[in-house]
Amino acid sequence: MINYETFTLDNGLKVIVNHDKSTPLVAVNILYNAGAKNENENKTGLAHLFEHLMFGGSKNYPQYDAAVENMCGESNAFTNNDYTNYYLLVPSNCLEYALKIEADRMKNLTLTKKKLNVQKNVVIEEFKQRYLNQPYGDLWQKIRYLTYENHPYKWQTIGKDISHIEQITLEDVRAFYNKFYSTSNAILSISGNLNDKLEIYTLLNKIFLIPNNSVVQREKFHVEKWKKNKTETIIADVPVSLIVIAFQMCNRIDSEYYTYDLLSDIFSNGKSSRLYNSLVVEKQLFTEINACITGDEDEGLFIIMGKYQNNVSIEKGENAIWHELNLFIESNISDNELQKVKNKNESNLTFSNLKALDKAMNLAYFTHIGDTERINKEMDLYNAVTAQKIKDIAKKMFSKNNVCTLYYIAKNK
Repeated sequence: MINYETFTLDNGLKVIVNHDKSTPLVAVNILYNAGAKNENENKTGLAHLFEHLMFGGSKNYPQYDAAVENMCGESNAFTNNDYTNYYLLVPSNCLEYALKIEADRMKNLTLTKKKLNVQKNVVIEEFKQRYLNQPYGDLWQKIRYLTYENHPYKWQTIGKDISHIEQITLEDVRAFYNKFYSTSNAILSISGNLNDKLEIYTLLNKIFLIPNNSVVQREKFHVEKWKKNKTETIIADVPVSLIVIAFQMCNRIDSEYYTYDLLSDIFSNGKSSRLYNSLVVEKQLFTEINACITGDEDEGLFIIMGKYQNNVSIEKGENAIWHELNLFIESNISDNELQKVKNKNESNLTFSNLKALDKAMNLAYFTHIGDTERINKEMDLYNAVTAQKIKDIAKKMFSKNNVCTLYYIAKNK
């Protein structure tokens, strides 16, 4: 059980505090409701680029990294399609200084043309290295284009195209900052060796004296249901051919999410899982095969992805996967098989909430999706999933009317 306290400052900043006297550290985490899906489709990559710009210094702390090093701390951030998250981990006696740094870059970030050009070059190089110049680098981009025709999940966090990043102007990033980096659009979570609530509340009211200049209404996006089987074939210079079979599933907030998650684990969590045992070990059709879920804020994807053995036809491998899916619907799930994946989830959940930083990040995330207390409910929600629920979800999902298939074919194979 993770104990926490919540309150909201007058300027709209949501705060969650977790006291943990077992550590000498304190984690300061700020989540902004500003992800790639909040961008204009013709000007993507802003959210991720802005993450880089946030480390460029602010009015009172012109060298952000140096300020963190002075505290013997560490910091980082990540952006996804739904939000952007920043964190600091510092000795507990540096909490006030850490909060001042975060408040200053929320209010007084230094944005110049020179800083923008430097970070644009960094992101463009990242785009080339990770998504253009390595085998399967554009795979997830292709998956998104195929599965999200009219939803902003169809572009990657880094952006739809390098040209979008190249064309971002100083006015663009200033407008993005002024709109999204406001107190009412942020969640501040603190976990670690802290003083009592009153002292923290007083400290925050003193430091985060930031006017709420922008009230952002969270947009609701609709993921259209697929009406027919969609396919795409890519011929590329890659070592082996690969197949992606994607199904639509619920969003991260839905109670059925936990059923989908356990179903994906039954299929591919470990070498004793169903797909690995049958298609890699016994039939030797694939060198590796996995099932995963995206777990997005809006409706997500249940994905099966396999890399072929040489000389195995695409059709033979695809038919074998569908055979396994249909066999699963018709067969029973043993108590042992279900308990095994539940035990793995329990272990992962326990370890994911041990450290102050993990707790701070998780508290901010669950607050973001509208249910802070879910941090303490997840174990029960997984344990409530029955074998019958999993079979019902599988029967509903594994349909030729609810599938997109991507064939990523190795050239000359």
